[in-house]
Amino acid sequence: MIILPVQKIWLAQRIIIIAMRNRKQSALVIGAVILAAILFPILFTGYSSIQQAEREFTAQNYEIAMEKYQQAAWLLPWRSDLWEKAGIAAYAGKRYSDAVVSLNRAPRLSEQGWVALGNSHANLDDLPSALQAYQEGLQFYDSLYLYRGLAFVHRQQKDWPAERDALQNQIRLDVSDAYSHYRLGILLTLLEPDKAFSELTLASSLDPQTDSAVQTMTTALNISATQPDASEQMLTIGRALGLVQEWDLSLSAFEKAIELDEENAEAWAWLGETKQQLGQDGSVELDRALSLDHKSAIVRALRGLYWNRLERYEQMRAEYALAAEYEPTNPAWQASLGDAYAKLGDLAAALAAYQRATELAPTDATYWRLLAVLCAENGVHIEDVGLPAAQNAARLAPNDPLALDALGYSLFSSGRYANAEQILLDVIARYPNHFPAYIHLAMTHLAQGNRAAAFNQLTYVRDADAGGVYAAQAEEMLKQYFP
Repeated sequence: MIILPVQKIWLAQRIIIIAMRNRKQSALVIGAVILAAILFPILFTGYSSIQQAEREFTAQNYEIAMEKYQQAAWLLPWRSDLWEKAGIAAYAGKRYSDAVVSLNRAPRLSEQGWVALGNSHANLDDLPSALQAYQEGLQFYDSLYLYRGLAFVHRQQKDWPAERDALQNQIRLDVSDAYSHYRLGILLTLLEPDKAFSELTLASSLDPQTDSAVQTMTTALNISATQPDASEQMLTIGRALGLVQEWDLSLSAFEKAIELDEENAEAWAWLGETKQQLGQDGSVELDRALSLDHKSAIVRALRGLYWNRLERYEQMRAEYALAAEYEPTNPAWQASLGDAYAKLGDLAAALAAYQRATELAPTDATYWRLLAVLCAENGVHIEDVGLPAAQNAARLAPNDPLALDALGYSLFSSGRYANAEQILLDVIARYPNHFPAYIHLAMTHLAQGNRAAAFNQLTYVRDADAGGVYAAQAEEMLKQYFP
């Protein structure tokens, strides 16, 4: 067969085209192989990291879980959930800064992610960012936990109306939360007193541990409702809030009382006391109170507390002496006067003042107990005054750990160690968190020569009351008796 030149050219072109096509296909195959060789280790490592992260998270090894989720998130950028998982793991492991970084990288967050982001900011004391996170999360989720965080931030910022609104939403989502009802009730005593009763009563029914505080607040509400003067109403509410240790709210109540009546001397005095409770000075307010009513026993008594904290005991004594002069039938001023005399070292005057308090309130165990403790601590008139006073206190208040402890301490001070041990063991059995009884029992054991038992009591208080005044006392005794 003869191939003409034109045919030769065409055939050559076809051969070239086929060769080029085969070369492209080969290149594609080679490229696919190379790409697979690159991607397969990345995909394998990424998905392996996810599996490891899930295992570590389940095992509560949150830091490792965080690192594995982060590694997977970098390797598998299309997995938009991985940065959130890393942030939640970091939050669970209390790595709050890492949690914020990871959660902010997530393109979207679940309810749990928003809660973790808000809580992480809150734990870093970045309240504005926490507030923003909770509010943004609530745009997507009607969440109990986001409202709980929101209430916390508003409480820290002392935005009481906003905290009230957040608590109301919490309760809408969980009607069985006793603390939310209690806290809302407490807020309402300040903001809307007529609505506070129902919340406080419900809190008490859900959690009997709130009974004491609820009774204090409902009593104050009942008293304030009978007072025609709005400033006095707020004063009554403020004092009750102080009694239940809600000093921030108490401060607002006293400030409101002063706004309603700038001449209310007791409101000024209580404002000064509240500021001291919150770590502030308070002397300006106390001086203002004195200038408005220098014959007010309350003003004098609160000034006495001020001088006591400064260890200015002569000024303390003078204030309580005036309070007792202005209200001679009030046993509280006599007892406070006795305390001032004791701190000045005048035990005879202290004894007389405490005895006067028991004469004014013979059925009140408190004053008998204070008299007994004075005698026991100072080793004076234990047999003829102190021990009978302790027995009276225990008889009047048989379920009061303070009264029973005072009896045990008095028995110890009188040398009746076996009887003291029996009473004090009963106290700690019935009231295991009453730490003074453990210390008095340790003193009794030491007096009996039972050093091992004393050591056990003291180490228990040191560890159980970590950072407290009784832990410090126990530590001192351990250093003294077990160097």
